[in-house]
Amino acid sequence: MTDGTEPGPTPRRASARMILAVVAAALLVCCCSAAVGLLISWSAGLFHTPT
Repeated sequence: MTDGTEPGPTPRRASARMILAVVAAALLVCCCSAAVGLLISWSAGLFHTPT
């Protein structure tokens, strides 16, 4: 007897999308912080060859 209250595949898809969104946000934060760190290091002269 289905009265429309049984959970279908929608909650599973929503949780999978939420996990993917969290992973994408974490990767974005990591990549941006790494890029900022490299930019700061480069501007500080850490990648320049000593003369």
